[in-house]
Amino acid sequence: MTAQALEHVRPWRAIQRRPSRKIRVGSVEVGGDAPISVQSMTNTLTADAAATIDQVRALEEAGADIVRVSCPDVESTAALKAIVKGSNVPIVADIHFHYKRAIEAAEAGAACLRINPGNIGSAARVREVVQAARDHGLSMRIGVNAGSLERDLLEKYGEPCPEAMVESALSHARILQDHDFHEFKISVKASDVFLTVAAYQLLSEAIDCPLHLGVTEAGPTRPGTIKSAIGMGSLLWAGIGDTIRVSLAADPVEEIKAGFDILKSLNLRHRGVNIIACPSCARQGFNVIETVGVLEERLAHVTTPMSLSIIGCVVNGPGEALFTDVGFTGGGKGAGMVYLAGRQDHKQDNVGMVDHIVQLVEARAAVIEAERAQALQAAE
Repeated sequence: MTAQALEHVRPWRAIQRRPSRKIRVGSVEVGGDAPISVQSMTNTLTADAAATIDQVRALEEAGADIVRVSCPDVESTAALKAIVKGSNVPIVADIHFHYKRAIEAAEAGAACLRINPGNIGSAARVREVVQAARDHGLSMRIGVNAGSLERDLLEKYGEPCPEAMVESALSHARILQDHDFHEFKISVKASDVFLTVAAYQLLSEAIDCPLHLGVTEAGPTRPGTIKSAIGMGSLLWAGIGDTIRVSLAADPVEEIKAGFDILKSLNLRHRGVNIIACPSCARQGFNVIETVGVLEERLAHVTTPMSLSIIGCVVNGPGEALFTDVGFTGGGKGAGMVYLAGRQDHKQDNVGMVDHIVQLVEARAAVIEAERAQALQAAE
């Protein structure tokens, strides 16, 4: 039985997702039974369309489902039409305060507006933005951040807290609902993990719209990924969350990688090769750490979901290999055992091991893709 098949006989690994209504961000469904989507945001000057398109394409290659771009000025929304045209994923326009930027972004082809309706101004301006979204088939994201809560809420609660964040989110949601607009999702982000988790837990019980998860301003790559994994992982484990963004002070591509790793760890979504590897010790029959580093780089192009175990010795190696598509367990005398679909298959010398494993993984990926294509053709 393959690792993929085994997932269906492990009920203790199943996460029951919170019921939510489904919306669309361009071609991507968010909420309901749709896969949890992974997002990032460009950090180029949006007005530089060429640079922004290059970054969007890098994010697409990494697996991004949705990409957000900031639109702080008219030069940015002027460039948005070219950016949307040059992108293969839906583009979200990040709008703050100025309602005209939102209308311009809608006209330029954005798939979604990240906006707080209460910050737009008068009821007439909000009505114009909602109408533009409706006319052009856009959805919206209400984005609440602990660091930019409304003054009256800070005075009421004394400090950013879950109740204040949720009250802010629901008040913005009511503005859209009052205009009979329901194509929206909500985020309630904070840089503090406890505040973030508590706010989302409270919000998940108060409204049925899709939720965009994130621990905002999480920090550099390693600590930011850990903080995000703890915060979003706790929520996802509880079934809360329909789309995610890992906010790192790093190359946005790292956000996409981290996002998929979080979902992969919770068995919520799979993309690429999941490498299971031991930390290595004196029992190792080959240099595990070095080998895994090389394999991670050489298998980065494989997007087919599959699993690979690289274990240094026979203590845990055979057991781990039972649950992976391809496995290699170190042995003695400069050789190890190769496992295919959980079964011992053949021995392989350590010399040439990496090339051999790459060939096996690529071959297995080709088989999986062919089977998937046949299944799709049969379904049609």
